Amino acid sequence: VTRISSLGLLLHTRARPPPDCRCDMIFLSGCLLLSVLGFQPALGKVCNDYTRHGLDNNWYTRDGEKLPIMVLMPMNESALMSSISQGIEPAVQLAIQHIRESRQYSFSLITKIYDTECDNAKGLRAFFDAICYGPKHLMIFGGVCPSVTSIIAESLEGWNLVQLSFAATTPVLADRKKYPNFFRTVPSDNAVNPAVVKFLNYYNWSRVGTLTQDVQRFSEVRNDLTNELEKADIQIADTESFSNDPCVNVKKLKDNDVRIIIGQFDENLASKVFCCAYNLNMYGSKYQWIIPGWYQGNWWEQANSTNCTTKKLLTAMEGYISVDFEPLSAKQIKGISGRTPQEYEREYNREREQKGVEASKFHGFAYDGIWVIAKTLTRVMELLRHKERHDMYHNFTVDDREVGKMVLDVMNETNFFGVTGQVMFRNGERMGTIKFTQFQGKGDILRSVEPPKDRTFVRLQRRQINVPLYSILSTITILGMLMAGAFLFFNIKNRNHRLIKMSSPYMNNLIILGGLLSYASIFLFGLDGSFVSDKEFETLCTVRTWILIVGYTTAFGAMFAKTWRVHAIFKNVKMKKKIIKDQKLFIIVGGMLLIDLCILICWQIVDPLKRTVEEYSLEADPQGRDIAIRPFLEHCENTHMTIWLGIVYAYKGLLMLFGCFLAWETRNVSIPALNDSKYIGMSVYNVGIMCIIGAAVSFLTRDQPNVQFCIVALVIIFCSTKVSVRLFVPKFVSMRTNPDAATQNRRLKLTQNQKKEDSKTSTSVTSVNQANTSRLDGLQSDNHRLRMRITELDKELEEVTMQLQDTPEKTPYIKQNHYQDVNNILSIRNFTDGKDGEKSLKNHLEQKPQAQWGSMDPSRISRGQLDDINSPEHIQRRLSLQLPILHHAYLPSIGGVDASCSSPTSSPASSPRHRHMPPSYRVMVSGL
Repeated sequence: VTRISSLGLLLHTRARPPPDCRCDMIFLSGCLLLSVLGFQPALGKVCNDYTRHGLDNNWYTRDGEKLPIMVLMPMNESALMSSISQGIEPAVQLAIQHIRESRQYSFSLITKIYDTECDNAKGLRAFFDAICYGPKHLMIFGGVCPSVTSIIAESLEGWNLVQLSFAATTPVLADRKKYPNFFRTVPSDNAVNPAVVKFLNYYNWSRVGTLTQDVQRFSEVRNDLTNELEKADIQIADTESFSNDPCVNVKKLKDNDVRIIIGQFDENLASKVFCCAYNLNMYGSKYQWIIPGWYQGNWWEQANSTNCTTKKLLTAMEGYISVDFEPLSAKQIKGISGRTPQEYEREYNREREQKGVEASKFHGFAYDGIWVIAKTLTRVMELLRHKERHDMYHNFTVDDREVGKMVLDVMNETNFFGVTGQVMFRNGERMGTIKFTQFQGKGDILRSVEPPKDRTFVRLQRRQINVPLYSILSTITILGMLMAGAFLFFNIKNRNHRLIKMSSPYMNNLIILGGLLSYASIFLFGLDGSFVSDKEFETLCTVRTWILIVGYTTAFGAMFAKTWRVHAIFKNVKMKKKIIKDQKLFIIVGGMLLIDLCILICWQIVDPLKRTVEEYSLEADPQGRDIAIRPFLEHCENTHMTIWLGIVYAYKGLLMLFGCFLAWETRNVSIPALNDSKYIGMSVYNVGIMCIIGAAVSFLTRDQPNVQFCIVALVIIFCSTKVSVRLFVPKFVSMRTNPDAATQNRRLKLTQNQKKEDSKTSTSVTSVNQANTSRLDGLQSDNHRLRMRITELDKELEEVTMQLQDTPEKTPYIKQNHYQDVNNILSIRNFTDGKDGEKSLKNHLEQKPQAQWGSMDPSRISRGQLDDINSPEHIQRRLSLQLPILHHAYLPSIGGVDASCSSPTSSPASSPRHRHMPPSYRVMVSGL
């Protein structure tokens, strides 16, 4: 706006140019504009009338010359940033005094302060007043307000002047192409950015966010900081800018999980920022705020325009770090003035208190700035004198441009230790010391606490099986395997025993081996990535699947085959003889295993199991640390896991249902020869039910490895243990209590429980075929009647034996008739369980004269002879005849020697009566 106005005024007055610059101040504005545009030489001569001002170009040749320095800064108390300038004047005067006292300089500096009032127009007027009305100034000292300083600094090259500022920190002035003649002893706002980056690296913070007030000064700092962060490979998670209300932007920073926040805003909006941070709980040990450090003391009280109380602001501000240049060096070193920074500070405070002004944070930079000017002018004077001495024509003259160029070169070579530290310039910028200060509202001692994290660190935590749980279940599994091994040893050792042999010991061995494989899979299911590597885990997935499937098929297949054999024998409707050997059962089990192997091989080739990781939502750390826990769980899966599991479950499910059906059909079969059929059926029930429950619960607890492992392990342990116990414990107990139980006569048991067994048999058969109910009932009645007839014949046999003892002369005849009747009795016994037996018995009874059974008249037997029947001699003779007969009569009923194969006196081949008799029917049943 100033430039446009000045240009308009210049065009307005161009028709009548004034004789010199002092005649019209409007024209001076035009002079400034033209100097900016590059038309400064002619105007420079007009505005610098040396003769009128009493100063020529020979100033460098005279000692004790008073050299004027132009000082530009706001002095009016009502002006913005005037408090800075008021505390600067004592430092400037103190520096001039110390320079004079040092007696190392042949001149004395004279400063005249021109009030810019921190206004662009008034600052331009003060600048032209200094040029046109004041003495010729060799350098310009000052520049506090960024806007005024930037306008004046842009025109310095046209006036051949060099400006040195002590308080202008705006980064705009760092542009050397635009401001080539501008220097400053105070570091710019951008100077803190490299220090901030090093500070971040020191605490290993690699992820930050920025919150910037939307003004040029802070935006430029933010842009430079962004470049520095990118160079240092530090991630900028979020960049937020605001004008008035920062709460929305602060909320975005929290949503993006920004923990380290670098703020660029003035103190008026800083109170709003921290009020929003308090409401959003973005303070404390989890967050770190980094803001500018040039705020005035107790700024939160003066600039609090929010609804938050001072207490809330202090709570949110607790621990924030401010970044600013160091106003005075902390080193105990005497500088160019011969004083340490601490000694200078004491003198400055004394001068300031005498004048009654407040201290300025820039006073040390102003003090060092005066020393920079003194050293620069001294060096320029030396160069000019040296050139003059070596001028061969002795008419050496120097113009303003050459002097300005020399001042510029000497300024770039400045290097000394001042009260603010080492003073040197790099492209016009001061290389100063940056100070980091932590705000503590609750104490004066820096607390040693753990620095916050630059993000919410996520710690992956494997959901694994608890070691105590794994140990307990492994111990139980080992005990189960030892028990199964003991049963296997018992079964192999007693495999030739009749009780074990009738229950198919080889099939029982398969059941035990399947249980052992199932037990072994428990150990593999409890292993995860905490015990094995990822590659080994994939192998483990395949191995444990194969072991469990093969073990289940081996055990269940053997039980299924034995149950099927019982069903095939006792549920045969035609009641025909059926012999099923163990070889056929092995074929059934082998077929099941072959199907399993085909499925597993195809599974492994087409779509093998692989290790997959399932991650879950973040959880708070249970120990209260500043981290988040992300649980993950390892699974054994593949692309088409559902299809393969469906195939396995469908195949096993059908077998299980069919096995349960067979077990239900044979639930009433209770035969000593098939001494474990009922236990096998119950085991099939248990295995089927437990597998269904275990599979369902295991699927539902997929995200809980401890529960899943516990259920799977308990199901395997329960099924394997229960099958082994039910199968072998009864055999063991039976062999211990009654070793000959397997050879006992089945007829004795049937006689004792005749009605009960007949009822069970009738009920069982009736359930198979309702059409044969009446026929079976008739056979049962005939069977019972024939058994009663056998009992009567036993009594008659005893009477015949007693008569033989009294009539020796009739012994051959009676003995012959007796053996004939005995054979008839044995034939009846062999036919009592079949239809042919019934017919033969009827024919035999019809053809045999009734008188033969009672050929001896009881009246002929004397009483004395009857008294000798119970004598020891008669009892011995009677037993010698009856025991062989009873042995051969009852032995066939339990699968022993046929009654037709032996007689009390001779072999079957030697007896003509035995040759023509029809063969007896024996029930040959191989045990389970």
